[in-house]
Amino acid sequence: MSSMLEDSQLTDEAEVVWLEDPENLDYVRQALDKVPTRKGKPRYSRDGRLVGYTNLQPGAVSDPDSGLFPRRAFFLLPHDRDQQPHGPYSVGAPGEAVDPSTIQPGRVGAKTPRSQRSQAAEIAPAGR
Repeated sequence: MSSMLEDSQLTDEAEVVWLEDPENLDYVRQALDKVPTRKGKPRYSRDGRLVGYTNLQPGAVSDPDSGLFPRRAFFLLPHDRDQQPHGPYSVGAPGEAVDPSTIQPGRVGAKTPRSQRSQAAEIAPAGR
């Protein structure tokens, strides 16, 4: 699924679960993954590490074709700023990256000066 999300895709979210303290992260990448369960730590198959995920409300309905549930995963890749502060994202951030302090259930996170670290690009909430 696309990494550019909209709030309308997240209406069944009940909570955000952090596996790492988001206060220590300038940004996290977010993606909507299809998984077999409404809650619990999802399987993670990307490079890097899973730093958080969402759990869905008990009544959330699975996709009628696949039987899977769309849930957000928050992750970082090995070349992201937290591991390589002078690497490719020493300034700016990936397109799917948002400030973790702006993430709430049912709401797409936003790009902020913290997540973009002095990038002169437009900084605006995502998903609206």
